Amino acid sequence: MLDDPAVALTVLVLSLFVGFEVIAKVPPLLHTPLMSGANAISGITIVGALLAAGSDQPTLSSWLGFVAIVVATINVVGGFLVTNRMLAMFRVKRGGQDES
Repeated sequence: MLDDPAVALTVLVLSLFVGFEVIAKVPPLLHTPLMSGANAISGITIVGALLAAGSDQPTLSSWLGFVAIVVATINVVGGFLVTNRMLAMFRVKRGGQDES
């Protein structure tokens, strides 16, 4: 089904549009908890990208898989950093120092 480039491009454009619309409707207070959930999805993306990068397909597929690995890894690390920062805001301070 996705062997046809026109179908693959249509699926890509529609998924980008739907993803943008879903995220744009999220209130700002929910962005950080949503980022935590996105880390799990990005982990799945990394697994799929590893399969694409290591496949015996043409060079373009391998390079796109590598780019997907890099971008998904940046997303996961950034999500953990944002989540850690959010959790640090809720830590109880004792004696002027953070409890770590």
